[in-house]
Amino acid sequence: MSLLPESLASWIVIAVLLFWFVGAYNRLVRLRAAVLQAYGALDAALARQLDFVQTSITTGPPPEVAPTGESLSTIAPLQAATTQLSTLLGATRTRPLDAGVMAALATALQVWINAWRRQHPDDVTVFDADGTLSRPAQLMPAGASGMNGMSGVPAAIEPIAWPEPSAAAEIARNQFNQAVGHYNAAIAQFPALLVAWAVRLRPAAPLL
Repeated sequence: MSLLPESLASWIVIAVLLFWFVGAYNRLVRLRAAVLQAYGALDAALARQLDFVQTSITTGPPPEVAPTGESLSTIAPLQAATTQLSTLLGATRTRPLDAGVMAALATALQVWINAWRRQHPDDVTVFDADGTLSRPAQLMPAGASGMNGMSGVPAAIEPIAWPEPSAAAEIARNQFNQAVGHYNAAIAQFPALLVAWAVRLRPAAPLL
C-alpha cells in the first residue's frame, strides 16, 4: 500500500489542527458569553440593591423618629459609599471581564455593605447561594472565599447580608462566580490555553 504524498499528509494535519482550534475557540467563546450573560443578571440585581438603599437615604427615618447625632454621622458615609459603588458599577458594565475593575467593584461593595450595616445594624439576614434563608450574619463563622476541590470553581463561603431583603443578588452573584470559574478553568487547561493565548483571552475575576 502506497503512502500518502507528503504534501497531502501535511494538509491533513493542518486541517485537523484547524478543526481543533476552531472547536476549542468556539467553546471558550461560549464560556465567555456565559460570564457576560451572568454579569448582566448580577448588574441588574446590584442596581436594585442600590435603588433600595438610595430610597432609604432619601426617605429617611419616619417623621415621629427624630434623627440622632449617631444616625446622621452614618448617613453621610452610606451616601458616599452608594455613590462610589454606583460609579464603579457603571464602569464595570463596559469591562466585566477585567480582573482589576472587578476587584475595585468588590472593594467598593464591601465598603458599601459595611456602611449599610452601621446605619442599619439589625438588618443582618442573609441568603444562601440557592436563595434559601440563611443564618443571621453575626452567627456565621468568619471565612473567606475558597475553591471547590472537585471543579476548581471558586465558591463564596460567606454570603453577603444585602440591604434589600431579597435572595436575587446572592443568587446572581453565585451564578456569575460559577460562570467565571468555568471560564477560567477552561482557558487554563492545556492545550486550550494555547488558543486563549493566541486570541488574547484573559482570566476573569469573581465578585467576592
